[in-house]
Amino acid sequence: MCAKTTLKFILLLFTLLVISFSQPALAADTTNGAKIFDVHCAGCHINGSNIVRRGKHLKLKALKKYGMDSIEAISSLVANGKNNMSAYKDRLSEQEIQDVAVYVLQQAEKGWR
Repeated sequence: MCAKTTLKFILLLFTLLVISFSQPALAADTTNGAKIFDVHCAGCHINGSNIVRRGKHLKLKALKKYGMDSIEAISSLVANGKNNMSAYKDRLSEQEIQDVAVYVLQQAEKGWR
């Protein structure tokens, strides 16, 4: 390898390391999130709908409308509840809340198909 190629390789490696350490890892298990959703959420939110309050469904348009279109926002809502929705911070671990939040956002982005 010539010096110029070695330098390019080192710069590329450095760039990849900086990027990987500067962004927080999303260590969510969406399979677990789906199971948690089925047990704790699907009773009111079957297929992303809402049987209690029609406008407060989990479709991407509604999530965006109410500022719930991020993992952080969904996690906070799951943990703390709001209005008719119960809080789950005493029933689910932080990791389980994260898992279900990632699952909900992914499903919303896919149109709950």
